[in-house]
Amino acid sequence: MFSPHCGFAQQETMSTDACQFYYECRNCKNLLRPNSGDCCVFCSFGSAKCPRIQAQNRSCG
Repeated sequence: MFSPHCGFAQQETMSTDACQFYYECRNCKNLLRPNSGDCCVFCSFGSAKCPRIQAQNRSCG
């Protein structure tokens, strides 16, 4: 997870069965919320989209 507030990055395990709507940065303590149009914080600030979005993109191709 990458915090745009302080530039800190932390490796986190993504849930495979639920979206995560909030994430508190361990460095600056800012609360991250999904960007407009994204379903979860992993889609907005993670290095990969969440499993639900990955599955949707796979079925489109």
